[in-house]
Amino acid sequence: MELLDEAHTNHFGVPEPVQITQNRVEGKAIVVTGHNLFALEELLKQTEGKDINIYTHSEMLPAHGYPQLKKYKHLKGNIGKAWYDQRRLFEKFTGAILATTNCVMPIKGSYSDRFFSYDIAGLEGVQKIENDDFTTLIQKTLELPEVHMESDEQLVTGFHHNTVLSLAPEIIDAVKKGKIKRFFVIAGCDAPGKGGEYYRELATSLPPETVILTTSCGKFRFNDVDYGVVPGTEIPRYIDLGQCNNSISTVKIAAALADAFQCEVNELPVSIVLSWFEQKAVAILLGLFSLGIQDIRIGPKAPEFISAGVLDVLQETFGLKLITNAAEDMAMMLS
Repeated sequence: MELLDEAHTNHFGVPEPVQITQNRVEGKAIVVTGHNLFALEELLKQTEGKDINIYTHSEMLPAHGYPQLKKYKHLKGNIGKAWYDQRRLFEKFTGAILATTNCVMPIKGSYSDRFFSYDIAGLEGVQKIENDDFTTLIQKTLELPEVHMESDEQLVTGFHHNTVLSLAPEIIDAVKKGKIKRFFVIAGCDAPGKGGEYYRELATSLPPETVILTTSCGKFRFNDVDYGVVPGTEIPRYIDLGQCNNSISTVKIAAALADAFQCEVNELPVSIVLSWFEQKAVAILLGLFSLGIQDIRIGPKAPEFISAGVLDVLQETFGLKLITNAAEDMAMMLS
């Protein structure tokens, strides 16, 4: 994760907080889903000056914070939420679609003729972009009618551990004065179903003296809320650190705070609540275990491939907990 973060920041610059439009689309348009920022950059280069607007979906949302991507004026905003709304969303969005790495759903609907895959992402019966040549995608976009989707929604993204650590003196002072009582890392992969409602209930119920750190597509359960700032400070209560690949930022922030307070990470006023759906989230969880981080909560339920015996070991060794209900868990974490 650290190497990937370095690859992104060395090439695209360190992300900067930004507010963008959500679900507002105009003109000839392409939406990019997946995770591949390098594919997005190449598309932005090749569409510049062609009166085509580019929009992000799901885990591509953090692209808007990177200086070398947001410099392109035709990178406009985000549409949709987590990966599993693709079929409904792509029927409503009548422009062209580019699917990059991971989280691509088999097509059910009428959009296959305007759907393009990239690199290792692919589906049967759709066109594939080869050698970073987006000519066919661009031509298709120009043939399609203009897209019009109206919305007043906005989202905030673009934080990075370097951004947050630049506020370290203010954060440390706020903790010492009791203005910040606890940090909550609410992150991970979202999945369809009511189980994910827990994370919204938790995030929106937290008292104002708390700060939410998030990554991954699980944030779409609660990132439409304006959380404001910690009372008596200018510190934002909601900090979106990027893709699942950016989970290293939460570790770096925790390590810096532990160093500042001269304590262990597990002694910090930090609670970690993760949602999981696939192997990547589990790999991130194992990475946290390797750093000795304990008392993590996961949900909406335990992974099916973890036996009762293995779960017992993880609970005994690392204090791993399964989520119950948001109100009870919040009370326990705040106590």
